[in-house]
Amino acid sequence: MSSLLQVKDLHVTFVTPDRTVHAVNGVSFDVARGETLGILGESGSGKSVTLRSILKLHPEHRTRWSGSIRIEGDEVLSMTGKSLADLRGNRVAMIFQEPATAFDPVFTIGQQIAETVRRHTGKSDSDAWKRAKELLEMVRIPSPAQRLKAYPHEMSGGMRQRAMIALALSCNPSLLLADEPTTALDATVQIQVLLLIRELQRELDLGVIFVTHDIGVAVEVSDRIGVMYAGKLIELATVEQMVDSPRHPYSRGLLASTVHEGMRGQRLEAIPGAPPDLAEVPKACSFAPRCKFAEARCLAAPPVLSPVGDNHSVRCVLAA
Repeated sequence: MSSLLQVKDLHVTFVTPDRTVHAVNGVSFDVARGETLGILGESGSGKSVTLRSILKLHPEHRTRWSGSIRIEGDEVLSMTGKSLADLRGNRVAMIFQEPATAFDPVFTIGQQIAETVRRHTGKSDSDAWKRAKELLEMVRIPSPAQRLKAYPHEMSGGMRQRAMIALALSCNPSLLLADEPTTALDATVQIQVLLLIRELQRELDLGVIFVTHDIGVAVEVSDRIGVMYAGKLIELATVEQMVDSPRHPYSRGLLASTVHEGMRGQRLEAIPGAPPDLAEVPKACSFAPRCKFAEARCLAAPPVLSPVGDNHSVRCVLAA
C-alpha cells in the first residue's frame, strides 16, 4: 500500500518565557489509505501533540516544528494561510475528544456542518444542508432533519460525538484523526462509537490515526499500534504482534496493567515511577529509570527504533 501520510523525524517544542518543553522528539511513521494506526501511551507521552501537529493546530508563536509531515506528498509544515485552511477539514479531518467544546454553542449542528461543506466544496446552501442531513443519517443519528436544528447542548454526549464524526467526514477527507474520541462516553456508547468509526473507515477507505490511552480501545480499532513514551515511538507493530509478543518493557507493562476478564482477586501490576520531565530531552533511554530490566548500557546512549521482525520495530537495546 502506498503511504497517505508520512511523518519523518518530527520534533515539536513549546517555548514560553518560563520554560521550554520538548514534547515530541524524533517521531517517524506512515499511514496507508484504508489503514488505522493506533497511538497508545500515558498522558503526557506526546500522542495528542503529534496528532495536532499533522494539522499545525498548535499556536505558531510558541511552537517550533522540525522534520517532515507529508500528506499525499505535500509538506504540511511549510503550509500557511489558505493552503493550511484548505487542508483542514477537507483532505484531513479531526474528531476531538470533547465535542461539547469543539462545536460552537451559538450555532445549530446543521449550520456548522453545512458551513463546512460550503467552504470546502462550493455547494449551494440547499445542497449543503442536504449533505448535512445525509451525514447525520450515515452516522445513524435518529430524526436527522430535526437534529440539524438542534444546538450542541440539546444533544446527549453520544449524539454529539456522532455529529462530530459527521462533521469530520463532511468533505470526504482522505485522513481522519481521532483524539481520544470515546474517553468522555459511557461504556455502551463508547463501543457503539468505536464500531461506527471502524465501519465508516472501511466503507470510505479512510486512513485513520486513533489516539488513546486505553489498549483495549486500540486493539478494537487498529491495524497497527504505535506506543509512545516521553515524546518518542518506543514500539511499532501489528495488533497481533503487540498483543501476543510486545518487546519493549513499557509496552509489556501497559498490557500487564490492563484489567481483563478472569482477574477478580488478582493484584493489578503497575509501572513504578513517573514519566520524565521533558524540559530537557533525555540523553539515554527515557524509560530506564522505571525499567526493572535496565542495565548500564541503557544509560549510555538513547536507543534507536530498530526492526525486530516483519512490521515490528522497538526502541530498546534489550530487544535486539
